[in-house]
Amino acid sequence: MGARVRKLVSAVVLFGVVAGGTAWFLTKPEPWPASHWDGLGEPDIANGEQVFWAGGCTSCHAAPKSEGDAKLVLTGGLPLKSPFGTFHVPNISPDDTAGIGGWTLAEFGDAMTRGVGKKGEHLYPSFPYGSYARLTPKDINDLWGFLKTLPKSANVAAPHDLPFPFNIRLSLGGWKLLFFTDKPRVTVDTSNPKIARGQYLVEGPGHCGECHTPRNALGGFETAEWLAGAPNPEGEGRIPNITPGSKSIGGWSESDIANYLETGFTPDFDSAGGSMVEVQQNMAKLPASDREAIAAYLKAVPAKESQATER
Repeated sequence: MGARVRKLVSAVVLFGVVAGGTAWFLTKPEPWPASHWDGLGEPDIANGEQVFWAGGCTSCHAAPKSEGDAKLVLTGGLPLKSPFGTFHVPNISPDDTAGIGGWTLAEFGDAMTRGVGKKGEHLYPSFPYGSYARLTPKDINDLWGFLKTLPKSANVAAPHDLPFPFNIRLSLGGWKLLFFTDKPRVTVDTSNPKIARGQYLVEGPGHCGECHTPRNALGGFETAEWLAGAPNPEGEGRIPNITPGSKSIGGWSESDIANYLETGFTPDFDSAGGSMVEVQQNMAKLPASDREAIAAYLKAVPAKESQATER
């Protein structure tokens, strides 16, 4: 091998090492520094319960078709079908082995707000950490405290069933680089405390955009169409547009929206259906002021025209 060829091969190898190192640096899991979770004190369990209901934790993590107190057994197992494969919701009960009872606050907080698992791995965004990233450390600490009061479950959820290349977690770093952010989704008048609270609830724990906002081919939000409606991930039809431009709820008043979240009834005396039933039941457990804040935010977001028939 001539000197020129050896130099060329060495240059290619060096380029590959540098490119690979750069790619890893840009896409590696990034938990918070440990100090981020220091000094939070004893959790406020009552507030933690409110965060729990706002976040809809039981809707995915309780066993399917659970009722009553069984909804508080966060056994996991629900299959979530997607274009990328089927995700199986994990057990997040306080069980030390099957659940997250052996986790620390920092590990839980990093999973919730950074999409980083206990072993330092990227988590799939079927878990809506892209929304939960907006939760304050206090709310995370309070939620963690409440979760530890719930019943334990020894159920071990099935692993995700994902085809290649979606079963390669390293690719999630690239997804995060493109789409993960804890910044506000839209600009609203946050000098109004009610709207500011509503933005926190809708864009954060409520994770409303996860269903109500359309996504691109890579599963990232079409950010210009925030809350403008999207295909129903559970089957036929669409998740409705909930901006002021909606053909269905665009004409609702703030009080109409707040009442719907409390009772499940629309101004026309129709009722919530599909997956919205559980969402509404969770929202009904929040203080009236929070439902009113959500309504104020939904009336303040940019109006988007409905793109298709809403259901």
